[in-house]
Amino acid sequence: MAGIANSQLKEMQMSDGRAVTEHRTSSYRDILHSTALIGASSVVAMFFALIRMKTIALLLGPTGVGTVALLSSVVDVVVALAGLGVSQSGIRQIAKAEGSGDKIRMAATVRTVQRTSIVLGLVGALALAALSIPIAVLTFGGADYALGLAVLGLVVLFRILTGSEAALLQGTRRILDLAKLNIITSIAAVSIAVPILLVWREAAIVPMLVLTALAGWVTARWYSRRADIVGSLAGSVPGELGELLRLGVAFTVSGFLTMGAAYAVRMLVVQEAGIEAAGFYQAAWAIAGLYVGVVLQSMGTDFYPRLTAVVGDDAAVTRLVGEQTQVSLLLAGPGVIATITFSHLLVTVFYAPGFSPAASLLRWLSLGMMLRVITWPMGYIIVAKGWQKMFIATEVVATVIHVGLAAALMPLFGVDGAGAAFLCLYVCHGMLVYVIVRRNCGFVLPVQNLGLMALFGFCCAVAFAGFAYLPFWWATLLGLAMTCVTGLFSLFALLRLVPAGALPKPIRSLLSSVGANPAA
Repeated sequence: MAGIANSQLKEMQMSDGRAVTEHRTSSYRDILHSTALIGASSVVAMFFALIRMKTIALLLGPTGVGTVALLSSVVDVVVALAGLGVSQSGIRQIAKAEGSGDKIRMAATVRTVQRTSIVLGLVGALALAALSIPIAVLTFGGADYALGLAVLGLVVLFRILTGSEAALLQGTRRILDLAKLNIITSIAAVSIAVPILLVWREAAIVPMLVLTALAGWVTARWYSRRADIVGSLAGSVPGELGELLRLGVAFTVSGFLTMGAAYAVRMLVVQEAGIEAAGFYQAAWAIAGLYVGVVLQSMGTDFYPRLTAVVGDDAAVTRLVGEQTQVSLLLAGPGVIATITFSHLLVTVFYAPGFSPAASLLRWLSLGMMLRVITWPMGYIIVAKGWQKMFIATEVVATVIHVGLAAALMPLFGVDGAGAAFLCLYVCHGMLVYVIVRRNCGFVLPVQNLGLMALFGFCCAVAFAGFAYLPFWWATLLGLAMTCVTGLFSLFALLRLVPAGALPKPIRSLLSSVGANPAA
């Protein structure tokens, strides 16, 4: 009897082990699948963004790029305030309604998000128009851009409406539609920008921003209407609006602080080195976020809804965050090192030779982006858990650190001080977030993730230091070697995580074409 019992126990343990392995394989497959879709769309979007950025840089120069950045920062702040975080909290509410299987509740939640967004968008547009003169004086030192800022109220409206439509797609995990939306809006942005900039130059900046935002909303609306939402005439769910706004407050504060910090840092750059330097800062910021943005965007698109679905299970939360961090490091690490290595080439190709002063700033920002990849998965725990006060507190601390360090370091190091401040921000923010999630839900970074952090941190530091202490070409060769080594390491590490049959078909085809065969 004892032998039979032991045999049954072993079979149960083996079955449990196979179930865990299959579950982890499925999780890794989901991460890679969403990353492949969003990544492919982002690559296409990058190509068209390159055309758009090159057009602005060549036709308007650093001053024009700086003007576009400042106007966009103003719009970002107003959207963050007026939107009340409804698009972000809407993702959570829609994901919960989708998970419940209640189609009527699902339709009512979507209708609540959309109606609320219309009201908030109109309020935001009118508010920007009413305050356009003081905002223009604060931003540009005069009222010359007041009329343009008033017209940009339309961008605020379209952006908030687009957010509500995208919340439906993301909450229901329609990843393919989101990828298509990303591609179409990037193509529309170029199709709008190039002809009007060629004709009107500086006068085309405001119309370009308005028409681009309109195209984004029309496209998002078209895709959201394709979603199979029954009960479209459903009323509201009791308490739905209150819950939506309650959660949205935290996102509003976060968005305002994030965009406000970006606006404040740009103002500090303008005060310290002029509006041309703001153009350099914008160029470096845009390039630093291009590759890492692919990883972070896919993280927010698919990982956040999946995490929300298991938020009541701390063990599952720890596992999901650990897996997402591991894959994100493997995907982002080589790209960050390559960005550091080819910083001079990137600012020249994406903008123009006159933007070469942005190269050193780009290297600083890239180091910060590496830490952002580590911090964001842990930060999503706070959001998914609904820890509103903790979320707001971490954002306040991050804003104070970012702006405070930028103000302190730029007089000493020039515009590079803003990049150093960004790096220090994520050093402090990462430690703070880890302490919070460690104490409140028992999250611990897996050992393999600590090893990856050490590896990529060392390689990033070496590539960065090479440009400080070695001749340019020697530093470039050193960085290239680091990029190749970490790239191969990441490739084979990813192949070990997911068997060949679990990989998305596009990735299998790519690997076969280069002779890399995943394990069966």
